Amino acid sequence: MGRNCNQETEFLFTGLTDYRMSQIPLFLLFLTIYLITVVGNLGMIFIIRADSRLHTPMYIFLANLAFVDLCYSTVITPKMLSDFLTEKKIITYIGCGVQVFLFCFFLGTECFLLAIMAYDRYVAISSPLLYSVIMSPKLCVRLVIGSFLIGCVNGMTQAVNMLDLSFCGSKVIDHFFCDISPLISVSESDSTINQIILLASAALLGLSSGVIVLNSYIIILSTILRIRSTEGKRKAFNTCTSHLTAVCFFYGTGLFVYLKPSSQDSKPKDKWAPVFYSVLTSMLNPLIYSLRNKEVKDALRRVISNNIHLNVVN
Repeated sequence: MGRNCNQETEFLFTGLTDYRMSQIPLFLLFLTIYLITVVGNLGMIFIIRADSRLHTPMYIFLANLAFVDLCYSTVITPKMLSDFLTEKKIITYIGCGVQVFLFCFFLGTECFLLAIMAYDRYVAISSPLLYSVIMSPKLCVRLVIGSFLIGCVNGMTQAVNMLDLSFCGSKVIDHFFCDISPLISVSESDSTINQIILLASAALLGLSSGVIVLNSYIIILSTILRIRSTEGKRKAFNTCTSHLTAVCFFYGTGLFVYLKPSSQDSKPKDKWAPVFYSVLTSMLNPLIYSLRNKEVKDALRRVISNNIHLNVVN
């Protein structure tokens, strides 16, 4: 355990950039991104709940993904927005610990929700006649709960990892939110064990969920290639493109940040890389799934037309 230097401790973020002239434009940019994120994810949840035709495993997982994306972004973005408007970007020690826990909680949950969705597509394409039997409501509930439990374990692991650090010297975090990696950088503790825990957690989360995704898509691809008709291949491929796009974006940026060796020259780039998976992914996911998914677009039209009909009747 680190020395007792953490009571009444405050940390100071450097933020995304030191240029004062860019603070307001960045505030407006990220405010717009956050509003789109909130509307998009809440809209996705509402549409799936409102349309009984979407009460299937695929869309149950998608609704949970939208919920996680909304929470995930809310942990980071509101604080970042307020920091754009203040000279001193301060967060308390307790607030930092809470942010570490929640961020790592939703990060881990999202990893395995994306893996479950890949498995769901694998079952739908490889065993369509047995799909409803294999992906039973009971299994879906267990898979979702399991994802949240894994995320919770990851969050607690990284929060305890932070508690083991001592902050008796510099309180300046060269980042825009409390992540365990920049916290290790400013700690005075011997951080060898903490770095091992961080890398092990990132590797276990990324590799275990990544193996599920990769294995599922290898089987999906081989199944699609065996389909004789061009139309059949196109339909099968279309059911996976949205999820595959989201997976590549999320895993690519996440693994780049956590598994890439750090260097002094790469720090400015390292600070911007988390923007993609902590802020932009949460905005893009509902757009990717709604724009590329005919069933979601049809459900949106039905919800809008039903509301218009009810308003006319009333």
